[in-house]
Amino acid sequence: MNFELTGFDLDAFVSATLAEDLGQGLSGGGQDVTAMSVIPADARFQGVMDSRDAIAVAGLPIAAAFFRALDPDMKIEVLAEEGTQVPPGTNLMHLSGNARAMLTAERSALNTVQHLCGVATLVRQYVTAMDNPACTLLDTRKTIPGLRHLEKYAVRMGGGANHRMGLWDAAMIKDNHILVAGGVGEAVRRAREAGVADIICEVDRVDQIEPALAAGATRLLLDNMDPATLREAVTVVAGRVLTEASGGITLDTIRAKAATGVDFVSVGRLTQSAPAADIGLDFTPL
Repeated sequence: MNFELTGFDLDAFVSATLAEDLGQGLSGGGQDVTAMSVIPADARFQGVMDSRDAIAVAGLPIAAAFFRALDPDMKIEVLAEEGTQVPPGTNLMHLSGNARAMLTAERSALNTVQHLCGVATLVRQYVTAMDNPACTLLDTRKTIPGLRHLEKYAVRMGGGANHRMGLWDAAMIKDNHILVAGGVGEAVRRAREAGVADIICEVDRVDQIEPALAAGATRLLLDNMDPATLREAVTVVAGRVLTEASGGITLDTIRAKAATGVDFVSVGRLTQSAPAADIGLDFTPL
């Protein structure tokens, strides 16, 4: 089962996560003392991972990698496709193999898949509430350190799209940059003269739009504007660059903001505050 994300090392992630749980390098660490003391070395289990909630699926290949890392011969059948929505009670994965390996890998695998399915499910809820195929839901950089590539993958599985991946792939000029530069136009001009191709400029007033465009902004982030102001801003922009609504957008407000004509709506909560999906894993001896 192959799983590849540009910029993400699955083997290193699995190894580091298991090492943390096993306490490798610590005094007395490096082992699952419960499994080692209670479960015979040759015991075998079969397991079923299932969803207790309606969820959007994300991360099953990563969960499988945890089990395979401890038992390369484990038989794993993934039963749900990434990005699909499934009802409560859906079986997601069947496993059979070494019992100790299953029990040791269980929490790392579940923590990961519960979090990623939680992100994907929240994204799906926002896309549904937005109800606007002409507008794209975006994530932000409000991600858990070390998990950005996985969380942004989960956003895509939920039906959203990714904003910039980090500080390197686009300039995003925000209020503090503008404060130091001395104005919207000057901040954008400096980025353009530095050779930056993609320049996203945050504006929180309509009168900042023309200076930003004149200086060379390629996208405007319309921050904390109510729907009436967003509509005015979209009219002023008149299609010259892409527009993005951002700031405090909830499931209750996203539809009205997307309906103003903006191209994107970005929501930090998608990755910052998504609740974990309720996913279980039940074992029986073979």
